[in-house]
Amino acid sequence: MPTPRVVLAYSGGLDTSIIVPWLRENYGAEVICVAADVGQGEELSGLEAKALASGAAACYVQDLREAFVTEYVWPTLRAGAVYGRKYLLGTSMARPIIAKAQVEIARQVGATHLAHGCTGKGNDQVRFELTYAALAPDLPVIAPWREWNIRSREDALAYAAQHQVPVVATREKIYSRDANLWHVSHEGGPLEDPAHEPGSDLFLLTKSPEEASARPEYVTIGFHEGYPVSVNGQELGPVELIAALNAIGGAHGIGRIDLVEDRLVGMKSRGIYETPGGTLLYAAHSELEQLTLDRRTLSLKDMVAPRYADLVYEGRWWTTEREAMDALVNTTQRRVTGSVRLKLYRGSVAIAGRWSANSLYDERFVTFGEDDVYEQSDAAGFIRLFGLSSRVAALKEQEATLAPTLAAAD
Repeated sequence: MPTPRVVLAYSGGLDTSIIVPWLRENYGAEVICVAADVGQGEELSGLEAKALASGAAACYVQDLREAFVTEYVWPTLRAGAVYGRKYLLGTSMARPIIAKAQVEIARQVGATHLAHGCTGKGNDQVRFELTYAALAPDLPVIAPWREWNIRSREDALAYAAQHQVPVVATREKIYSRDANLWHVSHEGGPLEDPAHEPGSDLFLLTKSPEEASARPEYVTIGFHEGYPVSVNGQELGPVELIAALNAIGGAHGIGRIDLVEDRLVGMKSRGIYETPGGTLLYAAHSELEQLTLDRRTLSLKDMVAPRYADLVYEGRWWTTEREAMDALVNTTQRRVTGSVRLKLYRGSVAIAGRWSANSLYDERFVTFGEDDVYEQSDAAGFIRLFGLSSRVAALKEQEATLAPTLAAAD
């Protein structure tokens, strides 16, 4: 029987680190690791050497940062997608591009299987495997967390120690974190108690609002057809733009959320998310839409946004549904060009100004002063027609009420 060649989505974290020796022991597999750089930063340092030391035959590290922003983050932002009322989908958006890169390497090396380190309780297993189903339906999937007898982070640490696999996590500090250009998420450990207030040592991207500057800062974000293109008048590439806004927002304690969310598998979980730059972008983009889109189009966008958020959260990226919604969003964004000025102060974001050549705001029509473009007497006829159905219903009700009285009088 030929040796299985398994391509593993590899992060170098606790789970995927111990999966390398586990696949070799339990499947007799040749393990090839694929790591995607979507902005994890220092986490990727020495990753290839670590994978090889753990027993991998090879490790591919791919720089996907710009593609992650332009092909996944920007469409989700332009759609206005927010899950669970406040989650900006940082982890959810990254999974389709990571799994896609994994499939591409699997094809190059002639893999027989795909593998991931997602638990059987989480959402990521669905996101990875829906991508596999769409792009590599012929390749079987190995999900060790659904097979092995490791049941906790403590068990995983013990396995790592037994097999001399170096890991960062410890029993004292056992948070599960996911970082990329867009955000950092924190789960596990004491956060599993929803009544527990996280300590200041948890946060990586954002300063505590109490410790932030007592002086507000203003930042202006420019957009072209819904795409962010500049910060404070300086045009920036997608990766640089998010990095700049993360630094600005993080310094003012912007972008922290504490969320009890509904996982796909049915349970509620609790996570802490830091998305400073994303929070600024959502606030500015929404405000620019308010200035440039008509009421009905805004309403349509507000209907699409939660459905788009569900799609991203559930890993249904590779679908006709997403392509159709993208087409709709693209049409709505043709007018969304301009700039929005934000005021940042100790965890809060306020709108300080907005400008657009496509603005639908016209001071001539809304002024309380004298104007010669709006005939106020026209409103009377408009109101009569706008309320016609209500008036007809009321008249019919009056007639029905008066009919018995008139009959009695006769």
